[in-house]
Amino acid sequence: MAASQLHVALAGNPNCGKTTLFNLITGQNGYVGNWPGVTVEKKEARLSSDKSVIVTDLPGIYSLSPYSPEERVSRDYLMGGEPDVVVQLIDATNLERNLYLALQVIETGLPVVVALNMADLVEKSGDKIDADVLSRRLGCPVVMVSALKNTGIDRLFAEVRRVAGSKGKAADHCFDSAIEDVLQKIEALLPGSVPAEKRRYWAVKLFERDADAQASVNLTRDAAASVEQLIADCERDCDDDAESIIAGERYAVIAHIMDECVRKAPARMSVSEKIDRVVTNRVLGLPIFLAIMFAVYFIATSSGAIGTAGTDWVNDNLFGEGFELFGVSFPSIPGAIEGWLASIGASELVTSLVLDGIVAGVGAVLGFIPQMFVLFVLLSFLEDCGYMARVAFVMDRVFRRFGLSGKSFIPMLVSTGCGVPGVLATKTIENEKDRRMTVMTTTFIPCGAKLPIIALLMGALVGDAEAAWISPLFYFLGVIAVIASGIMLKKTRLFAGRPTPFVMELPSYHFPSLRSWALHVWERVSAYIKKAFTIIFASTVVVWFLTNFGVASWDGGSGAFGFLPGMAGVPEEFTDYSVLAMLGGAIAWIFAPLGFSSWQATAMSITGLVAKENVVATASSLLHIADGTETDPNLWVAFAGMFPTAGAIAAFGAFNLLCAPCFAAMGTIRAQMNSAKWTAIAIGYECAFAWVVGLMINQFYLAATGVFSIWTVVALVFAALILFQLFRPMPKYAWTDDREPAAAAA
Repeated sequence: MAASQLHVALAGNPNCGKTTLFNLITGQNGYVGNWPGVTVEKKEARLSSDKSVIVTDLPGIYSLSPYSPEERVSRDYLMGGEPDVVVQLIDATNLERNLYLALQVIETGLPVVVALNMADLVEKSGDKIDADVLSRRLGCPVVMVSALKNTGIDRLFAEVRRVAGSKGKAADHCFDSAIEDVLQKIEALLPGSVPAEKRRYWAVKLFERDADAQASVNLTRDAAASVEQLIADCERDCDDDAESIIAGERYAVIAHIMDECVRKAPARMSVSEKIDRVVTNRVLGLPIFLAIMFAVYFIATSSGAIGTAGTDWVNDNLFGEGFELFGVSFPSIPGAIEGWLASIGASELVTSLVLDGIVAGVGAVLGFIPQMFVLFVLLSFLEDCGYMARVAFVMDRVFRRFGLSGKSFIPMLVSTGCGVPGVLATKTIENEKDRRMTVMTTTFIPCGAKLPIIALLMGALVGDAEAAWISPLFYFLGVIAVIASGIMLKKTRLFAGRPTPFVMELPSYHFPSLRSWALHVWERVSAYIKKAFTIIFASTVVVWFLTNFGVASWDGGSGAFGFLPGMAGVPEEFTDYSVLAMLGGAIAWIFAPLGFSSWQATAMSITGLVAKENVVATASSLLHIADGTETDPNLWVAFAGMFPTAGAIAAFGAFNLLCAPCFAAMGTIRAQMNSAKWTAIAIGYECAFAWVVGLMINQFYLAATGVFSIWTVVALVFAALILFQLFRPMPKYAWTDDREPAAAAA
């Protein structure tokens, strides 16, 4: 790279506002959330106001000790010599806790500028932070900023440019004299190749017996033995282990800094603390969360709500009969395209492909954008204002009762938008068993792509007027599936072990920045639209071809392959002779116990593995060309007619909402598992679990109506096995692994 380029690293604790600042200064649309692990890999972009400045957003961490993937990514980048300057972002409302990492970053010897973020909240609370005194104590520039309010940013980067030319220096802070004496002796044993400004850092890391440091610093055998003897003697004198000694010394330094630099306002309960007394209450916390999520899905998808009204307008006008605006009549999109095709003399085959395939399939998916938009507006608000962080805290108490961790719930919250970032967020889970189990279950939560399926089920099951409870019901089905799977899997040897400790800072409640909120919503909606015009578009073309081409053989005719509607003598129900009918019919027996054995329902489920929106797109394509003409203007009415009972419809929905996710999420699972075997286990478990749930729903519904079969017995057996696994005591081997999570993961 050109010498004129300046590399700036953004480092800081989780929830300190790094991603918000990164998006602000670079114009990027990075994911912003109020929980750890939002940034699971370093992200890079150029400064909007100066393209010669390259900014790297590092994962949020609590220390430079590599006990988690994020800590390793951050430390390797900082010590790899890439950044010219480190902007150490600190949550000024939690100064004491954030200074722990700041001291470590300063010890690296890199040029550092400390940015005290959320300065507006500090001022609002009445606290006073003397930035000048803090700068003298830390030995580096300190700037008060607010990423949310866009204040202090220009001054911050003025300081960044000012210190960029320096080579950094050794940290100014000192520990107890006895510890300093040991560290100086260790520094003297370091090779001469270690730069003067970094000798302090490596001495501290060697004192902590950091394995990576021991491997990086090429000590002679005698020097390594001398270092170990110095550490052992110090541990004996202090009656403590080396890591705890250093941690205690850092907090002692921080305590002195706080005494000199911070003036606290008289103690009083903040608004956030008052709200938390209710929303995180042991008794009320979970019911409040359930009520809020019910309200979110009710507003987005129930009959007469904002989202549904928008979807109805799009379906009835843009993709229905057309509309009138300011006294001018406009045709619907299908009508306009049909007229254009007729005007250019398009063939029957091309007209069918465009109208029955592409427009019907893609249009069915695009029709749900108003509902998706409302849902994402509400979910993004809950995330950005700080409430969803409390949900993870509340769910940790619930999960821990069953041997799970609230840290596993964070990827599930992220998955409400898309399963791909949800699976990526599992990187924050140090324990390998917990991480694998979370990867296997996190996509049970309905993502945005599953909303069209839920909306279709709402109409098919109970009709528009009564469907308010259906959408939240399927959301909570996903939550229940996660909890039930976690309990059952934790009691197996593959996943046994103590749950990962859950440590998380709860940010103060605040009204989200409109820009950040809008970017958050647009990121999700645009991803949905892009998928509609890429993956869904391609899928509808494939489905149309498989549905319209096939081998026709009937009484009085010899079989032939070709475009079925154009073949002479083809029966009215030509799709029964299609390639898709043959493929779907070949495996339809798998779903017969679930109540849907038609090739059409099977085809919807199979195409849904490519992208969940394909379930609705395929349904629209099939139901509009089943007999060569449009069947029913209400897609859900025609869809309901494909199933014998409401139980079969519910079973179809449960299977498609719980089975393996889309291809993109499957690829992410493969990357996170880093094992073909574990990927197969994850996808196999999801499909098997979904099939069993669908079986029980359909068979118990039939039993309630007086219809029994051998599959009723099978469903009862599965139900008994699930209940047994859920309620049997935790096996002794489940608690035998007493190692620290990081050690267990290794």
